[in-house]
Amino acid sequence: MKKLLLLLLLTASAVCYAWAVTDGVNYEPVNDIKIVNMWIQDRAHTQDLWANQPYCNTYARTAVMNEGYIYIARTNANTIIQGTDTLLQSVVYKLDAATGNMVKELPLTLDGAIYGTSTLNANTIGVDNFGHLYIAPYTSELATESTIYLLDGETGELTLVAHLEKGDVLARCDYMDVMGDLTREQAECNIMTVGTSSEVIYRWHADQGGDFEGGFDGDPYLAILEFYPETVTQWGYGPVVKMILGEDEDTRYSGELFYVDGFTTSPILYDVTGTLVEGFENVDPDFWPMDVGANGVCEFTLDGRNFIVYVAAQYTGVDATTMVNKACQSYICELGEGMTLEGMQRYWMVPDELGAMSDGGTRVQSMNIEYGTDAEGNEEVTLFIFKCYNGMAVYKIGRNVSGGEQPGITGDVNGDGEVNIADVNAVIDKILSGVNDKAGDVNGDGEVNIADVNAIIDIILRS
Repeated sequence: MKKLLLLLLLTASAVCYAWAVTDGVNYEPVNDIKIVNMWIQDRAHTQDLWANQPYCNTYARTAVMNEGYIYIARTNANTIIQGTDTLLQSVVYKLDAATGNMVKELPLTLDGAIYGTSTLNANTIGVDNFGHLYIAPYTSELATESTIYLLDGETGELTLVAHLEKGDVLARCDYMDVMGDLTREQAECNIMTVGTSSEVIYRWHADQGGDFEGGFDGDPYLAILEFYPETVTQWGYGPVVKMILGEDEDTRYSGELFYVDGFTTSPILYDVTGTLVEGFENVDPDFWPMDVGANGVCEFTLDGRNFIVYVAAQYTGVDATTMVNKACQSYICELGEGMTLEGMQRYWMVPDELGAMSDGGTRVQSMNIEYGTDAEGNEEVTLFIFKCYNGMAVYKIGRNVSGGEQPGITGDVNGDGEVNIADVNAVIDKILSGVNDKAGDVNGDGEVNIADVNAIIDIILRS
């Protein structure tokens, strides 16, 4: 009988499979608003599953959710042989936002030719306010212009939108933000980016039906003079800018207010004159980012309330409330009266962790939201978070959200979405290495030992 069990164990294949692993956290409702994790792929919860994906790469730096899909851009992902030439081609991976499953790979082309080869040519992927996807490359401190392309989310074909002149002041620019309509058919459009290791921001504006020109009274750049902390005199590495919607139809897409998050700073709100509107100087210290090593911020409204999402920590951080070390998470807070940072209330930190693996200094953490309704017509928000080389997650927020309760697969020690002999080996490795973690504690007794090996065997035999 023992030999039979051993044979069954050694020949066991994938008997339990699921992509929709969740972070396993039951978040407490705040002001009758709930949040649930729909699924997660990352180094903390699905180690091997995440690590084996083509978008787990330090050149897959940004991602965006749009109309039920997730798009992840990776610079120079594929090597293409054309005759005697070896070419590099960038790729966008299209995933189902409901499950995290891969839908298709979109090799990028421009004017019918392979798009790739140049440095970080697909560094930013995003979506404007009218559902148009775009790709923007990094530009160096020697480049005199930035470039932005529309992306066909079905074919991967790029279409040039504009060459955007930087003007007399040149700085390296990593990531770009767009507000309005890139096609300028339905609304005006504003484009912004931030100079790395500089005090410079760039902005370009086009009226509906018009062409792009400098967005600061005709100039494309502006030097910022006010920072928080006050000891900072310029942005750090990989800074990001995020324009916020105006409060009325006339200013809806004007981008007159925007956040800049710049590695050496927490998110700072500015107006189009470069004046510092609000920083974290009067914010409860418990709400401050645990570290400022990663950059990312967005806002949304729900149930008549205004919210901000911003990076809590990159690879290391200590939560001021729990004093627990955490990595690669975001805070979700309700803004104070008048949409102020000073009076905001912290709701949740999500997830408990994505991972703590260096991504080589990309600094950016992508995040965006989509609005929708549940089956009963109640308003809800879908939040997508992506951290290069560490993971991604999708959350539902609303009064009646549900789902996502399954915290993964019991016995999936290596996080590849399956329970089989590989997990037996994984838990044995943990025992021999003295690792005592949640993944290896299959039977939930707080320890990782031989009892967990037996628990996995039992799961395999019962499946």
